[in-house]
Amino acid sequence: MREVVIVAVAATLGNFLVGWDSSTIAGGMSYIKKEFNLDTNPTLEGLIVSISFLTGTVVTIFSGTISDRLGRRPMLITSSIMFFLSGLVMLWAPNVLVVLLSRLLDGIAISLALTLTPLYISEIAPPDIRGTLNTLPQFSSSGGMFVAYIMVFSFSMMESPSWRVMLGIVSVPAVAYFYLAVFYLPESPPWLVSKGRVNEARKVLQRIRGTEDVSGELALLAEGMSPGGESATIEEYIVGSTSDLIDYKEAGRDCIKLYGPNQAGVSMVAQPMSGQGSMVLSRSPLTLSRSTLALSRQGSIVAQAANLKDPVVTLFGSMHENVPFEFGGSRSMLTGEPNQNDPFSNTDNLNAPLLSTQGSSVLETGSNNNLVPKNTDIGGGWKLVYKSVEGGEKEGALQRVYLRADPNVVVSQQDSFRNDLNADGCEPFQAAALVSQSVLCPIMKSEVAAKRTGWGGLLDIGVKRALVVGIGLQVLQQAAGINGFLYYAPQILEQAGVGSLLSNLGISSRSTILLVNVIATFTMLPLLAISMRMMDIAGRRSILLFTIPILIVSLLVLVLRNLFHMGSTLNAIVTAVCVVVYESFFCMGFGVIPNLLCSEIFPTSVRGICISICSLTYWVCTLIVTSSFPFLLHLLGLTGVFVLFVVGCIIAWIFVYLKVPETKGMPLEVIIEFFAIGAKPE
Repeated sequence: MREVVIVAVAATLGNFLVGWDSSTIAGGMSYIKKEFNLDTNPTLEGLIVSISFLTGTVVTIFSGTISDRLGRRPMLITSSIMFFLSGLVMLWAPNVLVVLLSRLLDGIAISLALTLTPLYISEIAPPDIRGTLNTLPQFSSSGGMFVAYIMVFSFSMMESPSWRVMLGIVSVPAVAYFYLAVFYLPESPPWLVSKGRVNEARKVLQRIRGTEDVSGELALLAEGMSPGGESATIEEYIVGSTSDLIDYKEAGRDCIKLYGPNQAGVSMVAQPMSGQGSMVLSRSPLTLSRSTLALSRQGSIVAQAANLKDPVVTLFGSMHENVPFEFGGSRSMLTGEPNQNDPFSNTDNLNAPLLSTQGSSVLETGSNNNLVPKNTDIGGGWKLVYKSVEGGEKEGALQRVYLRADPNVVVSQQDSFRNDLNADGCEPFQAAALVSQSVLCPIMKSEVAAKRTGWGGLLDIGVKRALVVGIGLQVLQQAAGINGFLYYAPQILEQAGVGSLLSNLGISSRSTILLVNVIATFTMLPLLAISMRMMDIAGRRSILLFTIPILIVSLLVLVLRNLFHMGSTLNAIVTAVCVVVYESFFCMGFGVIPNLLCSEIFPTSVRGICISICSLTYWVCTLIVTSSFPFLLHLLGLTGVFVLFVVGCIIAWIFVYLKVPETKGMPLEVIIEFFAIGAKPE
């Protein structure tokens, strides 16, 4: 996995430049205002800051569709070129119009980097570390802010600092970004598969996975082109090993064979625990000590109708609530050692298709042998296996089965069949199975062709529900006020008197404010490192629910501080601390997770379009916040603006609790299936 980490880090250089830009424009605006006499023209001042967002809004409308057609990599290359050109233009900048032109080019670069980097990383990352790798863009952005603020602070200590050099030096790292994008970054494997370029996708996967056998993941990417949607069902199995199925057949037990890697005989057997969508324990010779999947019982989602929490959230939560944090694949996220609780950590357990005991065996007949992957491991503790359809017009067709074991469910020791299952030394375990039609069988081609793609795919019920989550997160991220802090932090701190704190040391007011921003961006880095560590352990939803209340407390302190008669120095210190805490914890949670979730919850066929819609929402809201902030600051004052941000954060927490599911450790294709199932009205 070393190669995929290096590729992800290289891809985030564009986000480093995004953070660099936000810091340099925040630090350089005071010099631009002074040279071009913008104090009397706040509209033009707001336009200089916001024109990059206006440009980004327009570019985002088309970026997703273009990336679906041309690929992710060409768009990242374009972003690097725009960063380079914007820096060159800013170095020249004889007047405000040229400054606006540079900011326009910068907006194109920022839009492409922010929109496509999380998408690109999600498509190349394995499920077990996808959250960690997709936290890298925010870490890189914060790193860019930190380095740029140090540079801006150093410039401010000069007698006559050049804002043109301050803003134009971005062209230097842009050259490195261009070189990596052209000569090192591979194209996204899911995009290559979607265009029928399977051999190229195989080579890319072999490179970034460090293994020759990537057949399982290739099959998964092919399956992801056509989500099962309403045809998908959820089943439960009891899986164990046995050397003889005769006893089960004679006892009239329904069972499913799991073929071993040599395909010479049955090494494991799965016994269905569900019938007609509901638990039928009387059919099974086994009893469970407890059940983890309430979703498999008939009416479980309907029972949540009276609850305000979205059924999608309940559905996803049932897959995580009983799983220990270290369970997410063959290795523990905490120790890096093999996970002994994971029944799938030994790849010999399940390496062949899942086939029904009735009807012909696909493997034995060899009719579809070339379609079935040899390696069924798809990451995150999930396996991609298959079973054949019995009876009807689709006799012999394949159904895909996403299978995931729950290591905490223990089969009752009182069961008389337990010794038979343990005959080959394998402890029985319960597994959830998500079953839907496969795209690998020719019989299903007509149905696959009928699937809606492009803009028509937005009409699917699962996609619509996912759009609610993605758009909602982007709106509320801006309602929490982050861009007001980032782009106008120097003015906020100046009004609070922070600039006078270090006057006794001979440091000017402007330099002191910039130094506070250096400290704020520095504190973001360790918190982001914690977020990276916890993203695939605690999960995205948990981090949001933990960090948003800290934002609320920080903002409330800024609101209530005027009720207390504090001295000017104490007031400045409290304001500076609250700004630092707010920006740091925002980046830890709300700064990274919306883009991460948006890159996970949409089908491959419409992923670019959907992310464009979510990013468009982000840019529109950012444009509104940045352009209106000076007016709101003048009209309401600092306290009034902070009150608005408090309300936005409270609404954001409620939305996350009710609408945002947990997606840690799940393959993208499985997430898509669960959204479709959870969005069903029944």
